[in-house]
Formats: sequence, structure tokens, C-alpha cells
Amino acid sequence: MQSHHPLVSVIIPAYNAEKFISKTLQSVLSQTYINIEVLVVDDGSLDRTTEIVESFARNDNRVILIKQSNKGVAAARNLAISKSTGEYIAPVDADDIWYPKKLEKQVECFLNADSSVGVVYAWSAIIDEDDAIIGEYNYWSYLNMNSVEGDVYKEILFRNFLGNASVPLIRRVCFETIGGYNSELKQNNAQGCEDLDIYLRLAEHYKFCVVQEFLIGYRQVNGSMSRSYTIMEKSHNLVMQSARQRHPEIASYIFNWSDSYFQYYLALRAFKAEDFGNTILYLYRAVKFDAVFLFNPDLYELISKIVMKQLLKTVIGGKYRDLLKFKQELEFNKNPITDITQIKLKEEKPKFWHIYNNVVFRRCKNN
Repeated sequence: MQSHHPLVSVIIPAYNAEKFISKTLQSVLSQTYINIEVLVVDDGSLDRTTEIVESFARNDNRVILIKQSNKGVAAARNLAISKSTGEYIAPVDADDIWYPKKLEKQVECFLNADSSVGVVYAWSAIIDEDDAIIGEYNYWSYLNMNSVEGDVYKEILFRNFLGNASVPLIRRVCFETIGGYNSELKQNNAQGCEDLDIYLRLAEHYKFCVVQEFLIGYRQVNGSMSRSYTIMEKSHNLVMQSARQRHPEIASYIFNWSDSYFQYYLALRAFKAEDFGNTILYLYRAVKFDAVFLFNPDLYELISKIVMKQLLKTVIGGKYRDLLKFKQELEFNKNPITDITQIKLKEEKPKFWHIYNNVVFRRCKNN
């Protein structure tokens, strides 16, 4: 029985997580795969996080609360791993959610794989504060760009195709080989890329497999770490510096590609925060690191949006915020989907003139 249903240790770092921790725990405890233990590390929260987790623990003995002073997400995950007993480790952030078959599908994939596979990942959908699924999803891109398997080090170096920290299921033995999450990033005020760092170190020793289904809800929240783009830039730089030192045989242009892609990611974060000055700066850096980025239509779309927003601010002045609020209300009333099975995948392939996507695809396949 144990061999067919190995114990999975779910680890949840939580800092001032009262707003979403209930949804996260409900999604974990509602998994179709039930042989789990759930270790929540309260990382020195000042809100009701502890109280909420304790209420779950009273009703479900699979939930275990651990407390520590504020030491950061990496230290919290490492503490949870050290206290866990499962054959597999499943990280999830305290504001994300899992869809019901996430663990079941990943464990099944592991049971059909050999010991060289250390990580099984799946696809993520972006969700808002109300669990509504937002964004567009191109089926061709997911099948080709987000379904890389085997030896994937250079692919992750170029682009973190796992996307976030709540995605992987990891063999416990992997941590005995590579060590834990990098807590030094917190000490350098550079949190945000701990997941990228651990994925790179895992890929140095183990193969990756994918479940080609949307099984994770990655929440976008104003003020979250994923939006703290200046801190994330420093974090990414430190992770890339470490990778360069460990792998001097990898060509510098591959690191430049990585830096370019990440600068564009930061530009998107800055744009959503309406920090247009930094948006332009990050776009400039993206082009500077990799001139092929000039052929990315998204570059010009983002610039046009900045121009339009600045014009609106100039024309309507103080009413700009009211217009944004009205737009958000209209979007909310469009009956957004929360059922992951209702995601409509666009079948469109990149056109022959879409130079950027075609170059990126070849890079992922050939490097």
C-alpha cells in the first residue's frame, strides 16, 4: 500500500498570510491524493495566520503548525523539510492554490518514472484575489515551451518555465544531494528567486518530467513578493552570478538571454504597478542584453499602453483613477472563470513573421 501511495509532505511558508492561507489549506486538504502531511511554518507573522492554521489543525490531524521568528521564505521551507517525513516534498506558497488532482497526477508520474527523475512539474494558471483565472494561454506555447523534460538545466537558465514555487513535486532524496533552499538571498535583501535557484541546482543532478495539465493557481496580488521587482532583480542577479561560477563552460550569451527575458518580466511587473519610468528602463535593458528582443511584438504593445495611459492621465487628470476603477468593475462583471477545466487554450501557432517566438523556441530546443 505504501509503495503505491507514498507519503507526500506539503510545506507552506507563511508570513502575514491571513488573507489567503485558508484558501491555500482548503485546496491542499481537498486533494484527491490523501496520503499527505501539511507542515505550515509561521515565519513570525504579526496577523491571524497562526490562529487560522491552528483551527485547521484541530479539524485535520494532517496539518502541523511550526513557528519561527522571521527568517524568510527559504529558511521556513528548510525548517518544514527538516521536520517532514514524506518520500516526496511539495512546496506551496501561502497565497496560491492547487486544483484537486495536482498531487495525484504528479505522484502517478513519479511512479512511472525511474530514479533519475527528481522533479515532476505541471502547468500554472494565473488567478486574481478572487480565484478568477486571468490571462491568455496559448496551447502551442505550453506544449513546446512549458513541457520541457529530461536534462533541463540550460532551459531553466534561459527561462524559468516552472513559473513559481508552488509547482513542483520533488523527491526527498534530492535535498540530501543538493542541500536546501538558499537562505542567503534573504540576508542580502534579495528575496524572490529562491525557487529559480533550487530548480537550477536540482537540474544539475536530476531529470524533470511534466504533467501537461493546469493544476496550480498562481495568485497575483498587489504588494506581494512577485511584484517587488527591484528586490527580485537583485535576487536574480545573485542566482545568475552563482550559476556562472558553477558553470564557466556555459556561453555568456545564454546568460544574456536569461537576463533579457527576466528584464522583460520586471518591465511587466513595473507596468502593473504603473511605474512607467522603470518599465521603460527594464525594456531598454532587455534589448541591451539581447537585441532579438526588438522583434518581440509585446515590446511595442507595452510601449503603446504606456503612451495611452500617460495621455489619459494628461487629458482627464484626477478622474484617471475613477476610470481604472470603472474598467475593473466592467471586467469583474464578465463572469470570470474559476473552474480550471474551463480554460480556453488558443490553438494559434507563432506566425512565420513572429521572429522572437521562433528564435526563443529554437534556443530552448537546441541549447
